[in-house]
Amino acid sequence: MSKRVLMILAEGFEDVEAIAPIDVLNRAGVEVTIVSLVMGPVKAAYGTTIVPHKSIDQIDDTLYDGVIFPGGRRNAQALAAHPRVREIAIRHYRAGKMVAAICAAPSHVLGEACDLLRGRRATGDPSFNDKLSASGALITDELVTVDGNIVTGMGPGAAMPFALRLAEYLSGKAVADEFAAKWRISR
Repeated sequence: MSKRVLMILAEGFEDVEAIAPIDVLNRAGVEVTIVSLVMGPVKAAYGTTIVPHKSIDQIDDTLYDGVIFPGGRRNAQALAAHPRVREIAIRHYRAGKMVAAICAAPSHVLGEACDLLRGRRATGDPSFNDKLSASGALITDELVTVDGNIVTGMGPGAAMPFALRLAEYLSGKAVADEFAAKWRISR
């Protein structure tokens, strides 16, 4: 049975931070269900529009193999403020499922809103390191950091390494290494 992940978006998500993981994970055989806070097209920070599979109100309490939160300040703030998003992140974390966030999402969603980073190694957009630190995270300043079932990424420039790390987590190192070699991406 293939792995399944949930990606949750709001208006203003960072284009490449959503698209790269969707593309890489689909190629790695992982089913990505895209969910938005409201039904209908969701516009990214720089013009990309994604039509989600479902709205957050249409999903049940099914546990996925992971949940992914792209960055973008407006997106991260909207996700952090939504009670259902917080519940989904915490439930997946407690069940030992992958919880992944990049850019502004580690600090806003995983740290500030969900308190999942206390004492954990994490990275994110350096302009939000004060929020990461305030949430108790041990800031690594790496492009991608994995600490247990939490995967965090720095920002747009880390979108492909982040996507490959998600593929490795869900589909194995050989799959991620194959993509990295084929596309000549440093890991």
